[in-house]
Amino acid sequence: MDRRRVVIVAYEASELLEIASITSTLESANWHGALPYYEYRVATPGGHPITTATALTLSAQLVLERVTGPLDTVVVAGGIGHEDAAANPLIVGHVRRLAKESRRVASVCTGSYVLAAAGLLDGRRATTHWHQAERMAELYPDVVVDPDPIFIRDGNVATSAGITAALDLMLAFVEEDNGTELARTVARNLVTYLQRPGDQAQMSMFVSAPSPANSLVKRTLEHISAHLRDDLSTAALAVEAGVSERHLTRLFLKHLGQTPGRYVRQARTEAAAHLLASTSLPMAAVAVRCGFGTAETLRQAFIDRYGIPPSRYRLTQAVG
Repeated sequence: MDRRRVVIVAYEASELLEIASITSTLESANWHGALPYYEYRVATPGGHPITTATALTLSAQLVLERVTGPLDTVVVAGGIGHEDAAANPLIVGHVRRLAKESRRVASVCTGSYVLAAAGLLDGRRATTHWHQAERMAELYPDVVVDPDPIFIRDGNVATSAGITAALDLMLAFVEEDNGTELARTVARNLVTYLQRPGDQAQMSMFVSAPSPANSLVKRTLEHISAHLRDDLSTAALAVEAGVSERHLTRLFLKHLGQTPGRYVRQARTEAAAHLLASTSLPMAAVAVRCGFGTAETLRQAFIDRYGIPPSRYRLTQAVG
């Protein structure tokens, strides 16, 4: 039977959940009739077992130095050992070699450091775990690092955000290889979304940003979250906070890096995304609940934020 050879490159302190997300997605596709089927193997330096980031031991099926193409896909895992891996000439050299013998190359999370060290991301747009994006941009100035998307495809090279974003990237590969129906079936089997758009922000603003040190800004954010359908103009927020509009704007720029108006629009769009994914409310009702007023206003905000209309976003969230 024809097969798609997939090699997952792992190293000491790789993230086990990322590796499992890759292999579980591909195995589920095999169960449900992917043709040609995926033959996936984990390769490590020397073929030695590795101690993962969660202290569990993982055996390898392949010796990295002995893997030869042609291959369908090479995926480099991330993990807390990523900088050591990216500084290891053996790992970097063989990833560079295998990339030339593969149809496509990918990384999950901080595995992008290894691709960058191999020169495979030079001049390309790429992502990684949001917490590591600034560091990656400093180390690899030739890479256009975008910390926001869940995954990015640039030619035959793909990079994804942290950990479970591996599911999103692998589902995208399954859909590309076998069509939407199989990808949807795999998503149902894994009880996950099919699939979050690649341009979706990695982290919801309600859980990603640290609580601002300024108590006034913190209280204002809490007010915004609790009153999305109310008047949240900068003037109204300034009255609520008991300061001038100018002072409030200055505080938001200092502590959040954006104006009150921009934050409110982002908060409403994030809230709408949650409702679209978790309810069957009509679009107009979602718009009203989140303070947009009309479905068209919601649509414009959604396209600005995610690059797709809310109707398309809702479709990608359906798992049943």
